[in-house]
Amino acid sequence: MKHKLCDINAAATEKLPGKTDDKSGVGVHYIDAYVKPMNAKLPDGTAVKCKRRGLKVTLTVGSRKGDGLMRRLQIGPDPLVMLEHALQEAAKNAGVELTVEDGAIYLSSPG
Repeated sequence: MKHKLCDINAAATEKLPGKTDDKSGVGVHYIDAYVKPMNAKLPDGTAVKCKRRGLKVTLTVGSRKGDGLMRRLQIGPDPLVMLEHALQEAAKNAGVELTVEDGAIYLSSPG
């Protein structure tokens, strides 16, 4: 079952390195702004939390939890691409699927 988690925070792109004084190399201000709306409840009442700590992004869906890393050397310097890979890794490790469609983020359980 696929559930809409949240709309993408369009203002997050204003926090990208180059537009702010972010010297992290991975765009931590952008990441924090992007994942903040992901802290929500699904229509069935399941709590979803997403947070960044250092280079690690943690996605918690109910009792399932997964981590993903911001891998600058393997993925490249673009914070948008690094965050997408980290979120996909976290979702996979949590046993859920994360998709971005039409300006919104969706969660679904595989199978």
